[in-house]
Amino acid sequence: MSRVSWRRLPWLFKRRVGVGLLCTLLVVAVAAVVNIAGIHMIGGFEDWQHWLQAHAGHFFVWRLGLYGATAYGWWWMRRRLLRRESSRETHQRLLRTEIAVVIAVVALEASQALRHG
Repeated sequence: MSRVSWRRLPWLFKRRVGVGLLCTLLVVAVAAVVNIAGIHMIGGFEDWQHWLQAHAGHFFVWRLGLYGATAYGWWWMRRRLLRRESSRETHQRLLRTEIAVVIAVVALEASQALRHG
């Protein structure tokens, strides 16, 4: 087995990648803290699960709001990008990204619907 050389990973040390990784770590840490606090406040893991299931509709509305805000931001960015770079390749790249995101969101919501019945 070959050892990974740090010279092969220059992208890991770029500022944008570091900020992205730090933001991702921060979001995961906040989610973990909220779950742990919720478990302690409600009284236990099973009670936390029941509370989450009872409020699944509220979380669905929250996610719809997030999807809407994200879609609005995407549409704004997309218009600006297409004004700046109106090539067919750019349009195709954006279209592939949009299709992938829609499939991912539908799969996520379908898995949530199947899990909660």
